[in-house]
Amino acid sequence: MTRTFRVEKVHSDIVSKGTLFKALKYIDRENPRTPVLLLDREKVREKVRLIGSRIGNSRAFYALKANADPEVARLVHGLGMGFEVASEGELALLRDIGVPPEKVITSNPVKSPRFIEEAASYGVSFYAYDSRAEVQKMASLAPGVRVYVRLSVPNEGSDWPLSRKFGVELDEALALLVLAAEKGLNPVGITFHVGSQCLNKFSWNGALYKARALWERAEREGLALGVLNIGGGYPITYTKSVVGVEAIEKTIEQAVRENFPPETEVFIEPGRAVVGDAGVLVASVIGKAGRLGETWVSLDVGVFNGLMESVGGITYSYIVESSGKSGQPVRPFVLAGPSCDSFDVVDKEVWLPEPRVGGMVLILSAGAYTVCYASEFNGFSIPRTILI
Repeated sequence: MTRTFRVEKVHSDIVSKGTLFKALKYIDRENPRTPVLLLDREKVREKVRLIGSRIGNSRAFYALKANADPEVARLVHGLGMGFEVASEGELALLRDIGVPPEKVITSNPVKSPRFIEEAASYGVSFYAYDSRAEVQKMASLAPGVRVYVRLSVPNEGSDWPLSRKFGVELDEALALLVLAAEKGLNPVGITFHVGSQCLNKFSWNGALYKARALWERAEREGLALGVLNIGGGYPITYTKSVVGVEAIEKTIEQAVRENFPPETEVFIEPGRAVVGDAGVLVASVIGKAGRLGETWVSLDVGVFNGLMESVGGITYSYIVESSGKSGQPVRPFVLAGPSCDSFDVVDKEVWLPEPRVGGMVLILSAGAYTVCYASEFNGFSIPRTILI
């Protein structure tokens, strides 16, 4: 069965022409059962090569939470990137595919005792923290491990802020570094996160200047730090252009070299930037209805089984399967998921050509934080991930 999609230039500005071509070719060849996430291997390779390339003395660790499909993890591992994990489940996945402990870090500031024990037993040696309770746990369960304190930094430039839940201010951060040393841990550095999908490259400057203040105060306390973990936050394009990795890393590299010792090791934790724009989520239209002057289009994927980030403000771009008529006008639709919950609304006032029941809809830049968030609420399936 041959399907035709209305692809416009704006779509290839969001995901690459190569990724779109592969997705369309796969759909034409396989006519897959939906929902399914198609992930472009070559695009992931391109992003792995790019991230960290402009920051000296840096190491990148893929944030596994962005997409923890085993085949995706194998691909990233084969490309030489390390991993950032937060739980015993994520660690077990890496163990199963043979990732060595020196390529694993954990930056979850609040870890379960079981995870700390398993990570220490596996040989993971870098741990984040931002509380006295966490120091006590690690000192008891993983004595001597290397730790970096999570510093609170502004997240105003981010579409997905993280600053309220994690991080401490300068005085408390310094006290925690000193406490870690007193308790037999090895305080080696500082970590921060400017927020996921950060659109302002200068957000990293502000965070780095604050980290420098803590670094200098730690030195005065006799603590020799050597690791600066700048977290993730690199953005991808969803509906509009964003600052590129190259520009962000040029800014970061300059700030690091101006403010930290030349031997400082820089950790980067990309997640969304590795897999996000490599993914095309293929859904099907399962219903249409007019309600109070709006046309509602129901898809077989929604908030609960793949598009949870839409609740937090992430908006996607869509390609609708064409009816074959040229010059078809666009009009606004409400896109909803398949469940019986009224919360399951993906987007409102989305301008599209007329979708038809049974037709497919391609959701662009859907490789990150989609299937990993998903549940089978109401019995609807989680999209399969297929590397193309």
